[in-house]
Parts: sequence; structure tokens; C-alpha cells
Amino acid sequence: MQAHYQKAVTSIVPQTLYVVATPIGNLADLSFRALAVLSRADLICAEDTRVTQQLLRAYGLSARLISVREQNEQSMAEKIIAALAAGQVVAQVSDAGTPAVCDPGARLVTRVREAGYQVLPVAGPSAVMTALSVAGVTQSDFYFAGFLPAKSGERQQRLQDWQEVSYPVVMFETPHRITDTLAQMALLFPQRSLMLAREISKTHETYLCGTVAEIQMVLDKDANQKRGEMVLVLHPAQLEKNVDLSSEAVRVMQILVQELPTKQAAVLAAQISGENKKALYDWAIAAKKLSE
Repeated sequence: MQAHYQKAVTSIVPQTLYVVATPIGNLADLSFRALAVLSRADLICAEDTRVTQQLLRAYGLSARLISVREQNEQSMAEKIIAALAAGQVVAQVSDAGTPAVCDPGARLVTRVREAGYQVLPVAGPSAVMTALSVAGVTQSDFYFAGFLPAKSGERQQRLQDWQEVSYPVVMFETPHRITDTLAQMALLFPQRSLMLAREISKTHETYLCGTVAEIQMVLDKDANQKRGEMVLVLHPAQLEKNVDLSSEAVRVMQILVQELPTKQAAVLAAQISGENKKALYDWAIAAKKLSE
């Protein structure tokens, strides 16, 4: 182990910006190479210096920290370029996981590279890949959506776009929006397979697998499942295409249910669209609850 660490230290190149992945929960997930870079760095650019300081203390490290956030990333780039010009080693970290993936870092990387300095990644923890590895998806491609829109209408549109996709969709969601997001999903594809990964690698790490409706029920019964950082993996529509409602069937049901009792509307919508009558009825009931 010591030999691996020493080799990692000696391979560090001055005048280089290292983009370092840090643990997303369990501090033991920090790699030898990441530890070597952080111990050698003359300057560490941190999203929140207080969070990074806790990581450094856990490994007995000390370093000069500066805060590089989304709000000041462009303005701080000049200071970092000056440090590189002086022959220093600079590391860029986020609060958790891989920088520049739904976190600061991309603008800094671009500015440093444009200034003629080398930028190297130090691979490590990623919430996206960690969640995918245990989601049970078999497709070789996937779509990463980042954080879902905060506004309900925009979020609804994004979800509608994924009604009939043939690839898994990975997204981040926050505790205060997860209830509304699952409710919107339940209207569009209640029987679609979903995995909710919560607090990955942390003490209360949880993985909920089932249909959207089943996971929605779990969270309704247990408020603790709404806490912490969340990654959602929505399975491809083709796996449930005999159950999910088409956008046309939903449109027909939306029109009929305004004029007819729900059961009658479901019967007629099923005849028009060829979709399952019960699925149409369940959709209408869920839509009514969401609007209350």
C-alpha cells in the first residue's frame, strides 16, 4: 500500500490542475491517488471549504483552501492560473463526488486549459455510476438528466419527454421536491420500474426498487425515506410498454373526464385508444388527487 501511495505522489506534475473526485459519503472511498494529490497540492479549490476541511482532517492533511463556487468560478480562475504559472500544483474538488458534474468545475477547467495548462482528472466516486451499478439496467446507454427542474410545469414536461424512451434515465432530486416528482411520475407511468437510491455510502444508505407507484407508497408511509441526497434511475419504457399509457391515451382521457364520470370516461378512452381501461381509470384518480 505504501509503495502504491509513493508512486502516486511521485507522478504528480507541477503546473497542473487536478480535478479530484472525493467520497460521496464514506470517507474510506478516497483513492490512493486522490489522497496523494490532496497531500501534495499547494492549493485546493473547494466548493465549501468547511466540508473539504473535514475530509482533510480525517486524513491528517492540511492545505491552503480557497472557495470556488458557481457564483465566483469565473473570477477565481485568474488566481488559479497565476498559481499554476508560479509552478504550483492545484486540486479542484466539490463537496462530494466528481467535480463539474452538477457541481462547479467546468468553467474553471475551460479557463485553465485555454491558458495553456494541463488539466487531469483523478477518478473516483460518482453518484450516477454508483446508482446505475445496482439498478439492474441492462442497456449500454443511458441519459443523465442532472437535477430535475424546480418548477412543476417544467418538470412535468421533462417527465413527459421520457414516457416512451428505450434507455434508462438517471436524475437527481431533492428531499423537498421528491413527493411532487413521484406524484407527477405516477400520473404518466405508474407501473414503470424505478430505483430510488438515497444517502449512497452513508449511514442511512437505502435503495428502493419497484414501480413508481410502489415507491410513492413507501415514501408516503415513511417520511424518513424523503430525507438526504437522492438519485433516481428510471428504467426504459419498453420494459413496460404494455402497461404505460401513451401520450395520446392520456390526452383523450383528459378530455373525457371533464365531461363524464371517471369510470365511463375510462371505458370510452380505452375504446378510442386501445389502452387498458383500469390503467386509464387509475391515472384519472391519481390526477384528481394531485389537483386537490
